[in-house]
Amino acid sequence: MDSRHDRALDSRPPEPARSRTTLRVNGKPHTLMVDHRRVLLDLLREDLGLTGAKKGCDHGQCGACTVLVDGRRMNGCLLLAVALDGSEITTVEGLAGDGEDLHPLQQAFLERDAFQCGYCTPGQICSAAGVLSEAAAGHPSHVTDPAAPSGEPVALGREEIRERMSGNLCRCGAYPRIVDAVEDVIP
Repeated sequence: MDSRHDRALDSRPPEPARSRTTLRVNGKPHTLMVDHRRVLLDLLREDLGLTGAKKGCDHGQCGACTVLVDGRRMNGCLLLAVALDGSEITTVEGLAGDGEDLHPLQQAFLERDAFQCGYCTPGQICSAAGVLSEAAAGHPSHVTDPAAPSGEPVALGREEIRERMSGNLCRCGAYPRIVDAVEDVIP
């Protein structure tokens, strides 16, 4: 080849790196060839059609994209999908499982009218599911009484719920009803 052709090849951007990635999403395995730069939120919404988690700030500051990864709440906009290979992902669509009944948190949000525009609601509900699990497992928050026994379930009062949910922003101001809904499902 001549040098002009070599220079033309060198000026093309490199093909993006892709890897075969398997995620178990809402109980179902999905194996995809995923661009190494693709975040979980975009994969869920654009590749799998699960549009519950929303793109809010795209910086991990609002919580609209909150999903559960291996049972822990995380911001889908910050997670590279290939790094989650083999992980269990639960979105708001999968909280109730395959049944027709809503998850108790989804039902409580409806009954308490804990949303207005609804944009942040899926992230709020997934975050609340994480809050319940974390408290049951004995994970303290910033406001947990330091005298509370370590490793034992943490009691969830209104202050504790507000602190634990503080990473999820609601522009409509439905916070009091969100706390009410979470209180309704405390075991």
